Amino acid sequence: MRFLISIISIAIFSFLAGLYLPWWSIAIIAFLISLLLPQHPAKGFLVGFLGIFILWILLSALINSSNAGILAGRIGAMLSVGNSPAIMILVTGFVGGLVAGFAALSASFLRKHDN
Repeated sequence: MRFLISIISIAIFSFLAGLYLPWWSIAIIAFLISLLLPQHPAKGFLVGFLGIFILWILLSALINSSNAGILAGRIGAMLSVGNSPAIMILVTGFVGGLVAGFAALSASFLRKHDN
């Protein structure tokens, strides 16, 4: 249950922080949530990764649909990953997930576990 609550909390608070703070605030949010709701390191990484991966996939897909895929296609061509908006959406989610995952993993290593 703590696993699911952590994922949802990271996603919600990161979305709210993203409205006012820079993109890297996701790392701070994932770190704090993982510090408050401790997990084992593997689960901690997965919580941070999934929370932001899902959030950024949804936000990227929403932005992509609002501009008919033009922006993602151009950025994909510029980065040599192809002209596919779907690939750019996945890459975006993966990068954000890694940032949050490693922040959550750091909090998991910082906090001593009882179980």
